[in-house]
Amino acid sequence: MLSLLIVVPFLSVIIFNLPFFNRGRGFIFWWSLLLFGAQAVLSFFLTIPSYATSFQLPGSMFKFGLMLDGLSILMLLCIGIVASLTLVVAASVHKDQRRKFNFINLLLFAVSGMNAVVLVADIFSLYVFIEITAVASYVLISFEKDLRAMSATFKYIVLSIVASVFMLLSIAILLLITGSTHFMAIHQALPRSEHTFLAMLAVGLFISGLSVKAGLVPFHAWLPDVYSHSSAAVSLFLAGIVSKILGVYALIRVVSFVFMPDASVDMVILSIGLLSIFIAALAALAQSDLKRMLAYSSISQVGYIMLGLGCATPLGMAAAAFHFFNHTIFKSLLFVNAAALELETGTTDMHRMGGLSKTMPVTGFTSVLASLSAAGVPPLAGFWSKLLIVIALWQTGHFAIAFAAILASVLTLSYLLAMQRMVFFGKLRQDLAHTHEAGFGLVLASIVLAFIVVAAGLFFPFILDVFILPVRFFVGG
Repeated sequence: MLSLLIVVPFLSVIIFNLPFFNRGRGFIFWWSLLLFGAQAVLSFFLTIPSYATSFQLPGSMFKFGLMLDGLSILMLLCIGIVASLTLVVAASVHKDQRRKFNFINLLLFAVSGMNAVVLVADIFSLYVFIEITAVASYVLISFEKDLRAMSATFKYIVLSIVASVFMLLSIAILLLITGSTHFMAIHQALPRSEHTFLAMLAVGLFISGLSVKAGLVPFHAWLPDVYSHSSAAVSLFLAGIVSKILGVYALIRVVSFVFMPDASVDMVILSIGLLSIFIAALAALAQSDLKRMLAYSSISQVGYIMLGLGCATPLGMAAAAFHFFNHTIFKSLLFVNAAALELETGTTDMHRMGGLSKTMPVTGFTSVLASLSAAGVPPLAGFWSKLLIVIALWQTGHFAIAFAAILASVLTLSYLLAMQRMVFFGKLRQDLAHTHEAGFGLVLASIVLAFIVVAAGLFFPFILDVFILPVRFFVGG
């Protein structure tokens, strides 16, 4: 049954591209919207505590399996939400039917890969589906055939190749010292292994590879270019979910569920998280390009997820998963609004904007909500996940890091309020008097995401009990 989440989107690509299916290609948008929406709705109501299935070919050392737990359900929900809204935004931006059809094909392919990343139960399959999704991402980034986007794609490919080498070498070492690639087999074999140095080398290589995929400091060189030079819908998709699943989710899964607990590994993760938070926040302060500023902001917010992960406690893991969800929502909202602004003004330079809340009130208001949530202002959703992370840090004795995490929220508020002032406040520029809300699709996407930001904050006890706390029983618990 779980395999349908992988197979159906992939088969959809094949069926809609069959020669005799030309007349049915016009339905690909509605079919994909139904598919992604159904995934989000089913994930929201899914309460299966744990489920696993696997098979192994006779004589093969590779055991392919699928698993569903609290963390997987949360990730499937995030994928469904962002994919649905990316589809709506793309339909608003791409008017040419052929280009829209090609874009949706790539979207279906990427969602199939991400669903597999979330569901697989062995480390080799995790790597394979990460690479499959990455291939779709390369094409999406350069979809508009813009020179800057293609240059960013090249940089992403080069760094991804380095990450892939690290991950493959790690898998080879793990296979040699544990005799398996299955998550549970590795988890049980590593503590008993006599090859301590090789085990730590494998862990370090895999974490480094995934840190590149996640765009964490100091592996972040590709991310600002990719986010800022991609088309509006692609920026939303990449920033909202792709890099989070390929890098951040995979880190959460392997560090807490696969690799052996180790204080030195936890300290490395905490250090990477803290560096990402501050370096990216300071870089965001210096940006004048809206999408580039949001890209650095994304790196900074992922750093908070790393802090929760580095605590290596059930509360820390649950907090990291909750901030993953919150970051997916409020960052997607900011990129949806960036798409609307770019479409209406023809630029992403914040110095060429101003007073746009007068002509784009929905975009302006929802941007304020997203910014406040990102900065951790109560009672919005971002406040609760950051509070849980700080509590987890305090409980594990990382008092200085907890204080630094609070201080960094002030930096976050500074650059996001500066963005609001430059873009939405003040006197409306004369050359922007023609602007208005960027169309039904973009307005709908921003309203839906803003509703989730507010609802997740107001109904935090319900969200915590139903979606977040179950994660701790499968991750780090």
